Amino acid sequence: MVVDVVVVGAGPVGENLGQYATEGTDLSAVLIEAELVGGECSYYACMPSKALLRPAEVAQTAAHLPGVRDAALDTAAVLGRRDTWVNGYEDGSQVDWATSAGLEVLRGRARLVGERLVQVSGTDGDRLVEARRAVVLATGSEPVVPEMYADAAPWGSRDATGVVEVPERVAIIGGGVVACEAATWLAALGAHVTLLVRGDRVLPRVEPFASERVAEALGAAGVKVRLGAEVTACRRDRVEHTGLGRLHGGPVLLELAGESGETLEVDELLVATGRRPRLSDVGLDSVGLDASAVLEGRTPDWLVAVGDASGEAPLTHWGKYRARVLGEEIAAGTLGAAPAVEADTEDDVETPALASTPLPTAVPVPQVIFTDPQVGSVGMTESEARAAGHRVVTSQAPWTAAAGAALLRDDVEGGAMFVVDEDSHLLLGATFVGPGAGELVHAATVAIVGAVPVHVLRHAVPSYPTASELWLRLIEDLPPRFRRPPAGQEGGLVPGRSRI
Repeated sequence: MVVDVVVVGAGPVGENLGQYATEGTDLSAVLIEAELVGGECSYYACMPSKALLRPAEVAQTAAHLPGVRDAALDTAAVLGRRDTWVNGYEDGSQVDWATSAGLEVLRGRARLVGERLVQVSGTDGDRLVEARRAVVLATGSEPVVPEMYADAAPWGSRDATGVVEVPERVAIIGGGVVACEAATWLAALGAHVTLLVRGDRVLPRVEPFASERVAEALGAAGVKVRLGAEVTACRRDRVEHTGLGRLHGGPVLLELAGESGETLEVDELLVATGRRPRLSDVGLDSVGLDASAVLEGRTPDWLVAVGDASGEAPLTHWGKYRARVLGEEIAAGTLGAAPAVEADTEDDVETPALASTPLPTAVPVPQVIFTDPQVGSVGMTESEARAAGHRVVTSQAPWTAAAGAALLRDDVEGGAMFVVDEDSHLLLGATFVGPGAGELVHAATVAIVGAVPVHVLRHAVPSYPTASELWLRLIEDLPPRFRRPPAGQEGGLVPGRSRI
């Protein structure tokens, strides 16, 4: 079988790449998938986790709004909603979409066996596929389970989103996004959750104030957040392979470091200690490569990795964005070419245009963490901006600084923060923590990508009363000089006038 593009992995990243590489052309592409077409996001990550989190968020909101009574979760109904969103772990509709987009789907394990050659091992035997233009590794990532826990058959993120039996007592190892989100919905479903975090705060990659607010909210929801926790031993005497989301045997005993030699007993253990690109079993050795070569971009022009497999930000929306860009490059026959360069007409600073590598510096990575409260962030944190050499000014506002934000939920706690470049007045990063905070992030993404300085952003008038007025409060919190262009850059936007 010979096609133009072979995509190994039919998750949303692989699907997007295949579509953009072939639509409007006479090129052909095949998607190869060993599991479910639609990938981790559709069945085991983004979609089921948000299906579980949303009812809990609504119940919490109702509990903090006078005039609403009896807001309680129905566990069976919540899990049933999750099952609907994962389509009962059936991928027929995803296959139908791929076919309608002109993409052929092959089921089986794929391995490189030579230049532009991929062997697919499925239930019908082996099949060799040759790519005329490109082989794309969209194989995603796999969980990292420390050896200490492996013999205890702990839950992974798939078990957490696919929960069938809610543990009465569950310990979660980790303090990142998966750990905090899973703690949120498991506690809401009635589990007694202990979050064991080795570091000094949860969510270490966001602004410190956001970490603190999430930790406080988890505690208020009944989660025991233990920072600086170190597990020295793990034992489970009875292991049972019961399937997705069911208790994997008897109680788990965790020994914790400390003078007291504490032992924690739980009914289930969730290990959420990170993920790594899935590159170990794709046959890289057959073409003289290894995982490090892929992650460092040292690959031949015909081979490219995208999404989690590339080592870039392990977020579905980022992988899909990169897949669209790379797909267009494949369609245009420019994959592997030197990136184009555009000149800024004002200061003649050259910046890379959209291309496979290096990453375009003008495109920040947004993220929403669906804890309660939500954390939405984009761009650099204050510490990252300073480390990158920027002269930085920050502004902050409590969530209640905007009436529209405060109206969303009584007794709300949260806030927002801008990181601004002192010299250019450009927004470098933004963080929002509060009800529906994720809906405020895209405006910040647009501002950063569009290089819109804050003295211009102040003329983008937010509607009243909406949470968007937090933007006004953040801009007002900056020193007054940021209301005007930097010296030497006068001119620019003159606000228009309108009559109502």
